[in-house]
Order: sequence, then C-alpha cells, then structure tokens
Amino acid sequence: MPNMSLTKNPMPSQAPDVRNKNFLEVATGYTEDMAVDEAQRCLNCKNRPCMTGCPVAVKIPEFLALVAERKFEEAYEKITETNALPAVCGRVCPQERQCESKCVRGIKGEPVGIGRVERFVADYHLQHGKDKAVKIEKNGKRVAVVGSGPSGLTAAGDLVKLGYDVTIFEAFHTAGGVLMYGIPEFRLPKNIVQKEIDKLKDLGVKIETNTIIGKTLMVDELLEQFDAIYIGTGAGLPSFLRIEGEALNGVYSANEFLTRINLMKGYKFPEYDTPVYCGKNVAVFGG
Repeated sequence: MPNMSLTKNPMPSQAPDVRNKNFLEVATGYTEDMAVDEAQRCLNCKNRPCMTGCPVAVKIPEFLALVAERKFEEAYEKITETNALPAVCGRVCPQERQCESKCVRGIKGEPVGIGRVERFVADYHLQHGKDKAVKIEKNGKRVAVVGSGPSGLTAAGDLVKLGYDVTIFEAFHTAGGVLMYGIPEFRLPKNIVQKEIDKLKDLGVKIETNTIIGKTLMVDELLEQFDAIYIGTGAGLPSFLRIEGEALNGVYSANEFLTRINLMKGYKFPEYDTPVYCGKNVAVFGG
C-alpha cells in the first residue's frame, strides 16, 4: 500500500543553536526508515511525469520502488544508470523546480521528496556499498574535457564508460569546479564531492590540475593529442557593477569570497592561512 501522507518526511538537521557554531552540513539526512516511508509515497504513475523534469532522466519511480523494498544498493545502481553524481545531485539539484514540480502527489499536498531519497541512497552506498567492476571496451579514441565542474565530470563519466580515453584539464589545484569552490561546506561537504571524483578516477578518467587551457596549453595543442574536446568551463568570472571603489580592500566579488571560504578554507583562519576581511558593517549586493 502506498503511503498517502500529504506531507514529506521532514529532513533532519542540526539545531539552530548548534549549527550557528560550526561549518558542518546543516541537513543530516534521512534514516533508513524515513527513506523507505518517503519512497512509499510514490504512486508509480504509468506516464512517469517526474522523469520529464529530470535533466538526466533518472528512472525515479523504479529507484523509489527499490528503496520502498529496502533494496538500497539496487536503487543506487538504478540511479547511476544515468546519473554520475547522485550524492551531489541529491543535495544541490533544484528538485523543487525539476522532478518534484511534476510529481502528481504535489497536486493535493507535497510532492515525494525525490532528492532527499536520492541523497539517502547515495550516502548509503558510500558508507556500506562497493562499486561493481565495470567492464569497459576501449574504442581507441581520446577526449579532452576542459573544466572539472559538474558538466565536465558528468561528460567524463559518460564518455569513459563508452570506451573513450578521457583526460580532464582543470585550472585550479583541486578538481570539482563550482562544487568545490562555489557551494559552502554546510550545503555540500567537500569529502562527498571528492568521493564522487575518486570513483571517476577508478573508471580510468585522468585529471590534470593547475592547467589553464589558453595559457598552459592551447586548444590547437590539445587537438594534436585528442580526437575531440569538450569545453565545460562554467561561469567562473564574476560580474562587477563598474562603480567607484570596487577595487578597494575589503570589497569581494562573490566568486573570490566563495573560493576563499570553500576551496581555501578561509572560515578556518588562522588555522588556514587564507584571511577574509571582516568589517563591523557589511553591505551585500545581490540576494
């Protein structure tokens, strides 16, 4: 019998008076029983409207049905048929505007917490599961991926499974792109991102950091070594207002601030030598 509750299982999280004293992830994730209960809210609709809202066409009703039966590893395998980064997507994908916005349960209540269950499945696998050996038949072709953000990592994961020899080129000293430098630790722990990247490496993806395409290597040079190039450089440059005083000390672009906080751990100063200027009065442009 499906669970006909009109509301999602609430997401457990740190209490406000605890989380305001640390930089750890705020949401702590579903328990097994909560994930099963939430998965049982799925009606397994025949036309699967939720899938039409998923950019990578995850087989949502199928993985929810497996969770409802406590087949968590099988659910993980079902998700990863089309999604290379489930632990990341379960946390930061805008499900409320994508898959969950199409959920029939949302007509007379709250939609199924698809993202919350996906996060549970991915975390369960990271804690308890083992990745199965994937037999890949090489096709003899090489692809360069410029940028190691979510787009580059996804492209690399799909290409390597199809038999391509894939090398990612990343300008920063750490792979992950916006997942590493743009999203705070309390929203997306960096060890989660690193585990997803390590899985791609295990599949054979090579990653070259500290390499700026256009300076360290030119595109023409890449074309001499690779059969194709995928460019996924994202939106790494900030937009300025072009007003007087933008270059003064204590004025940060969003990109620089996030990079100092996330990738360079400025929030741990002076433990990490990455200072962030702190003023008594702060003005924030942009919401």
